[in-house]
Amino acid sequence: MNAVVEAPRTRTGRAQVALWAYLLAEVVSTTGTRMSMVAIPWFVLTTTGSAATTGVVAFAETLPYVLVLALGGPVVDRFGAWRVAIIAGVTAAALVGAVPALYAAGALHLAFLVVLVSAAGAVRGLEMSTYVLLPGLADAAAMPITRATALHDGMNRTAGMLGVPLAGVLIAVSSAPAVLVVDAASFLIAAVLLALLVPRTSQPPTTEDEDGRAIERPTGLRGYVRELREGFAFLVRDRMLVAISVLVLMTNLLDQAYSAVLVPVWVHDELGTPLALGLVGGVFGVGAVVGSGVFAWLGPRLPRRRSFAWGFLVGGAPRFFVLAVAVALPPVLAVSLVAGLAVGAINPALAATEYERIPRHLQARVIGALAAVAMAGIPVGGLLGGIAVEQLGLSVALAAFGVVYLITTLAPFVFPVWREMDRAAKHPVDVDS
Repeated sequence: MNAVVEAPRTRTGRAQVALWAYLLAEVVSTTGTRMSMVAIPWFVLTTTGSAATTGVVAFAETLPYVLVLALGGPVVDRFGAWRVAIIAGVTAAALVGAVPALYAAGALHLAFLVVLVSAAGAVRGLEMSTYVLLPGLADAAAMPITRATALHDGMNRTAGMLGVPLAGVLIAVSSAPAVLVVDAASFLIAAVLLALLVPRTSQPPTTEDEDGRAIERPTGLRGYVRELREGFAFLVRDRMLVAISVLVLMTNLLDQAYSAVLVPVWVHDELGTPLALGLVGGVFGVGAVVGSGVFAWLGPRLPRRRSFAWGFLVGGAPRFFVLAVAVALPPVLAVSLVAGLAVGAINPALAATEYERIPRHLQARVIGALAAVAMAGIPVGGLLGGIAVEQLGLSVALAAFGVVYLITTLAPFVFPVWREMDRAAKHPVDVDS
């Protein structure tokens, strides 16, 4: 009798350990990624003295990342998300670790550096394979998907918030190559956590779909193209996912203009100290971490669409408007804190909706395509921000971007398609249609 009672508890306990091991692996990996985003540009700049070369290396890292996000889904589906995630982590550790190793040996030429960071960026693009493990882990641990996605978002925001200053401190007390060694170790640790504590069964099915039907996986280039097309076709047919893609594309573009151009220009013109730049981002980050934690607690009991819509409305446009009128830091910090608290609901609500609507055996392809579309606006955002400031002046540019942000984030209140965020029905789109 006791054995019968204890068995489910034991399984649930193991599932919870697996879920928390996955979340810890994500935190470690994200911290390493954020550190490398600081360490690699600084390393290139200090070793070459060329801002142009630094830009070339940054481009060489980000372009493969976006391309693999868009095109790597069939690879993840074919070989299994669990296996790909582990291999990607070990490979990223080797590639990032090769940079300081070659530098110490005096053999790190620019061409080698570009190849290494390009390959590392491509491998990081396979991180979608870790995202699609979360629904299976949450189901096994009997945790609502909204709570699981909120925990994932909050812990990743914490890692991102800590990774950048940690890299700066380590560079100051040691060197950029030493930070890259730590980065490489973080990717390896994350891979080991997945391999030892996260079961392979948490990955989406590779041989049959949710209804038990066999999944045809044609071989060769033609089969790859067919699977890739299926993922993009599913995305295009689902109006909810299209709406998400367009909204996040626009807000990412506007957020990039804000963080890369508008805030630095405002800080330079009004305050003249780079310390304020870190304070604005840091206060927003603290708010976002707290907001994600609150949503992890309350999210499953809140209406998802309203939480998401109000989070975007409060966390978006007000940041632009306050900069347009403020001449001191306190009101900007106050708005940044409130905005950070509000955006804590955004990513968990989006992720839960995507997981519920996309069949598990298609998630790597569809989520990868969705992420690639969402990131497409980021390079354009900084460019538009700079042009707007030059042509319109800072205050007008801030007001204009704020109005566009406001109009964009009113969409979930206005268009009926967004009501589908509150519907728990899975897979509303026929994959074969």
